[in-house]
Amino acid sequence: MPSLSLLRPGMLRECWQFRDFIFASVKREFVSRYLGTQLGFFWTVAQPLALVLIYTVVFAQIMRPVLPGYTSPFAYSIYLCSGILVWQLFSDLLNRSVGVFVHNGNLLKKANLPKLALPVIVTLSALTNFIVITVLFVAFLVATGEFPGTVILALVPVVIVIVALAVGMGVLLGTINVFYRDVEQSTSMLLQFWFWLTPIVYPGRSMPSAFATVLQWNPLWPIVDFTHAVFLDRAALPWSTLAYPALLAVVFLTFGLYAFRKLSGEIVDEL
Repeated sequence: MPSLSLLRPGMLRECWQFRDFIFASVKREFVSRYLGTQLGFFWTVAQPLALVLIYTVVFAQIMRPVLPGYTSPFAYSIYLCSGILVWQLFSDLLNRSVGVFVHNGNLLKKANLPKLALPVIVTLSALTNFIVITVLFVAFLVATGEFPGTVILALVPVVIVIVALAVGMGVLLGTINVFYRDVEQSTSMLLQFWFWLTPIVYPGRSMPSAFATVLQWNPLWPIVDFTHAVFLDRAALPWSTLAYPALLAVVFLTFGLYAFRKLSGEIVDEL
């Protein structure tokens, strides 16, 4: 990939040399969420499980919304939960990547830590949370007889595209945020609008055609569509569906790594 050529030859090697610190940081962050609680790691399971149950009870049993073309009483819950699943991975990665250099300024000043290690830590932490929630969601699907089968493996490229897109945007905006601190606040606000411009709560095909044509430029639209097809139709959409967000991911990774490499030497001075 062209973006990889923008990495200084020693960058990846430096990150590998700090792999113990990276994995320890991911573990520490995971543990710190539940440190001091009476139930400890039970909350790792309880919180995402409560989310799935709330959506199932509220939307499937109380509101009873109709999802055109599907007869399962859990169809809308699966539609909603699967969309939120991939959205949370994207938004968590992007939100945290934008502020990663500013929030770890003291660490960068005091330790001989490669700056690229910080986005790596954020990525691994977000993926850890994503895996936990996904396992619980799959358990819910198995319990309700709605598990899609081996087609679920088609989500692996989806996750890769999401991570690449979020990290590319995050590193680019995170580098700029060091010099213009309003970027982080603006990104949080943008994500609030972005969520409602993505077919997560509402079916995309229910939108007026003219409006839907414009919204389909949203790179999360085909990603969420692909995810919905896997969980609801139990079939993968054509791989070309992911071409547009994958192309944008490469573009943002390229610009993000370029900005990071050009301004890397000035980041610590600005913190």
